[in-house]
Amino acid sequence: MTEPQNSRCGFVALIGAPNAGKSTLINQLVGAKISIVSRKVQTTRAQSRGVAIHGDSQIIFVDTPGLFKPRRRLDRAMVASAWGGAGEADVVCLLIDARKGVDDEAQAILDRLPELKAPRFLILNKIDLIDREKLLALAARINGALKFEETFMISALTGDGVPRLLERLAGAMPPGPWLYPEDQLTDGNLRTLAAEITREKLFERLHDELPYQLTVETDIWKEQKDGSARVEQTIFVTREAHKKIVIGEGGHVLKTVGSMARKDIAAEAGHPIHLFLFVKVRENWLDDPERYREMGLDFPKD
Repeated sequence: MTEPQNSRCGFVALIGAPNAGKSTLINQLVGAKISIVSRKVQTTRAQSRGVAIHGDSQIIFVDTPGLFKPRRRLDRAMVASAWGGAGEADVVCLLIDARKGVDDEAQAILDRLPELKAPRFLILNKIDLIDREKLLALAARINGALKFEETFMISALTGDGVPRLLERLAGAMPPGPWLYPEDQLTDGNLRTLAAEITREKLFERLHDELPYQLTVETDIWKEQKDGSARVEQTIFVTREAHKKIVIGEGGHVLKTVGSMARKDIAAEAGHPIHLFLFVKVRENWLDDPERYREMGLDFPKD
C-alpha cells in the first residue's frame, strides 16, 4: 500500500473520565496494543498515540489520561496533558461509560468542552451493559445539553460499533500528507511500551493493594546475539512498605508480574525477552521533574 494521491491526515483526541474505556477503544481502533488497560482508575498517565489507516485517511488517535479533579502534582500533570491533547486535535471524541451516565466527572468535562473549537463526537461505550431505552435517553440528554456532530454507540471491549466510528472519523480528517509510515502503529517505542506493560501487570496482580504512586522505567534494552533481548526495568515506589507489597512474600508477586510482562513484551517485540525487575524506594519521585519527563508529562509548578 502506498500513500494515496488524495490523502487525508489528522488527530483525534479521546477524552473522558477515568475508566470510560479510552485505552481499550484506541487499541481496537488501531488493531494492536499501544495503550495499557486496567480496571484501576487513572491507569493512563501521559498521551499515547495510535495510528490507523482507513481508506485514504491516516488517523492519529491521542489516548489521554482520564479527566478528574486533580489533588496531587501528578494528578495536575495528567489532567493538563489530557486537555492539551484535546486542544490540539482536529476532532474531539468524548467517551462516556453508558452504565454510569453523566456523573460528576462526566459533567465537569461537558461543562468545559465548549472551550474546544474542534468538532465534537459523542461516544457511548459499554452499550452491551445497559438497556436500549436507557441508552437512547442518555444520548438525548447529553445532546440536549451540548451539540455534538454525531453520536456513536459502541462496545470498545467487543468491537461492536467500532468500524462505523472508524469510517466516520476517517472522513472527518483534513486533506494532507500522512505523518507516519504506513506500517507504524504508534509514535511510542518499545522501551516505553515495555515499561507500561509491566505497570499494567502490576495493576492486574495487585488490584487494590497496589500503591498508586509507583512508576516503571526501562533502564536497559540490549539485543543479544541469539535474537533475544535482555531488558532491565526499575519499579519506583515512594515507601519501603510499598516495596514489600510489590515484591511479595518470598518474591512471588514480582516473579508473577515479571512472567506476565515478559510474555506481552516479547509478543510486541517479536522475539524472546529476558526480563529483570528491580524495585527501588524513591520517596520524592513525585517531585522530580526527570520522572515526569520519563512519563512524557510536563512538570507542574506549585
